[in-house]
Amino acid sequence: MPGSQDRDTIQSVTLNRAVFYGAALIIVLFSSCVLAFPEQASLILGKAQTWASATFGWYYMLVVAFYLGFVLFVALSRYGDIKLGPDHATPDFSYGSWAAMLFSAGIGSELLFFGASEPLDHLLLPPEGVAGSAQAARDGMVLTMMHWGLHGWGIYTLVAMALAYFAYRHNLPLALRSAFYPLIGDRINGPVGHAVDIFGIVGTMFGLATSLGIGVMQINSGISFLTGIAQSHTMQVILIVVVMGAATLSAVSGVDKGIRRMSELNMLLALLMFFFVLFTGPTAHLLNTLVQNFGDYFTSLPRKTFDLYAYGNSGKERWLGSWTVFYWAWWIAWSPFVGMFIARISRGRTLREFVIGVLLIPMGFTLAWLSVFGNSALSFFQHGMKQLGNIALSEPAMAVYHMLSSYPLATPLIVLAVAICFIFFVTSADSGALVVANLSCTGDSSSDAPNWLRIFWAAAVCMLTLSLLFAGDYTSLQTAVVLSALPFSLVLVLFVVAMYRALHHEKQRDRSRSLAIASPLLNGRYRPGHTSSWRRRLNRAISYPGRDMVYRFMDETARPALSKVVEVLEEKGLQVESDLSPQDFSMSIRVEHGDEAPFVYGVQMQGYSTPSFMRRGGNLPTASRYYRAEVHLWEGSQEYDLVGYTEEQIINDILDHYERHLQFLHLIR
Repeated sequence: MPGSQDRDTIQSVTLNRAVFYGAALIIVLFSSCVLAFPEQASLILGKAQTWASATFGWYYMLVVAFYLGFVLFVALSRYGDIKLGPDHATPDFSYGSWAAMLFSAGIGSELLFFGASEPLDHLLLPPEGVAGSAQAARDGMVLTMMHWGLHGWGIYTLVAMALAYFAYRHNLPLALRSAFYPLIGDRINGPVGHAVDIFGIVGTMFGLATSLGIGVMQINSGISFLTGIAQSHTMQVILIVVVMGAATLSAVSGVDKGIRRMSELNMLLALLMFFFVLFTGPTAHLLNTLVQNFGDYFTSLPRKTFDLYAYGNSGKERWLGSWTVFYWAWWIAWSPFVGMFIARISRGRTLREFVIGVLLIPMGFTLAWLSVFGNSALSFFQHGMKQLGNIALSEPAMAVYHMLSSYPLATPLIVLAVAICFIFFVTSADSGALVVANLSCTGDSSSDAPNWLRIFWAAAVCMLTLSLLFAGDYTSLQTAVVLSALPFSLVLVLFVVAMYRALHHEKQRDRSRSLAIASPLLNGRYRPGHTSSWRRRLNRAISYPGRDMVYRFMDETARPALSKVVEVLEEKGLQVESDLSPQDFSMSIRVEHGDEAPFVYGVQMQGYSTPSFMRRGGNLPTASRYYRAEVHLWEGSQEYDLVGYTEEQIINDILDHYERHLQFLHLIR
């Protein structure tokens, strides 16, 4: 794997022409054809939906279970201790802040669309059982929670884990193609890498279009409910143009001023609505069903994971394609977008902490929301509000507004729901366009793409959303996402293979440290920190040198030692890269081994606060900070200090680590 990069070599963000033009061409051509021939497109998409469900239903069910199984395996295995970053890395955010951002990732306007309508749909048109029965209501909540539960968040976890691991642990770009490095090496920068990013962009665009299309229908339904203005494509066009304008302003204002503030506001509004519905409705019943729904969901999870309703009639395939297969494809299409966001906030976490947090924190609120809203709708239906069921089947976007109309302060509550949908619509368009724009670029992954590129993709996703709505509303959205996610699902299978190979190599590297037999280690004179004089050893142990002293040590002792090793390695015909100038308080050598992992050895100056007990009187140091010359390998700091080593001891320390690296290369063959 690549070692650490010199900051001076990081390139600025530049447009990846192959990825940008390839993805843009697919999106623009598809949108133009659908807008030009909406009726024909609707017919073709309808047939494609039936074909995809019948042909690939089993595949989507199996592959999503595979993703979830892998991320759980990583969390529960010995690999769970590996960090998303160097071994010495600490999380960029506190646990509370990280949890809050994960929490916000689980909220979207789709929860309003499906929160009330989906349980009612499963009650009245269940895949099996008696329609309208108490058991159908109970099973309907299990199906709803399954569609929004562990399987979907397992997909997000896989993508985010791969992006964060290869970016922060291996210093590769924060891009989809980087996950292929263990499989194809530097060829990730060629056609294969371009194809991976194009698949990711196209899938993300269709996933965004599906979410935004649902958001448009939800806002349009809310306006119609409040004002009596009929729903129409004209109104949807107006809404999309308004949202496009708002998303553009957000893009220009920047992430901190735009997306972050709007997301925080929307999270608070969503929580306000959630608790209002919980405490002004049948609270005791909602809490009882909440507990039972969670229990039913987890106990039925293994069976439902592989339930294809294969022993029912042929109509079950259509139900599966409209619901479970659609959901799995939708999660896959959204995964580059949400995965990129989660990866950016998770540096420094262990894989175990990461997987458990990403799986459980956002899912907990999502399932609680669906339980409260779903059981509220079921309760109204079962206690006489029968028209709510018909509305859920014919106009699912209207169901939540009719349900909310039965609560106190109904009008302000519905206005709040429309506002939540609108803000989610804007933030999804802008942040989604940001992620797609970043995938269209190369260079410094810590910087965002230019505004013009974000605006282009925001406009493209709005155009795509509009074309799908014109071609048949919700059904077209479903079909497009199922088909577009198919190639990217294969990419995610390769993500699993690459992640496993990289993690296996990590553990083999650890194993090589204990198996390598290096002659200096057998001789006590060369053990780290050992000197011929115990007095010198004691003085070294209680010394807290200043920066100038450590800098002189690096320049006068460490640098000649590294230079001699580089000289001999080059004489042996090895390809060696070195940076031996201590001007930036670090030096390093890197030995390439073709397509195998390189050997990296560095010395970096690190400053620390002097312990207070060492600053109390006597002849002990009084400076508030002291410095160390720490050894850094490919995986990060080794947390021991070279100051006090002789030149020969440093050379032997380098050779110790190099022999362990060669043992590691032997083990992974």
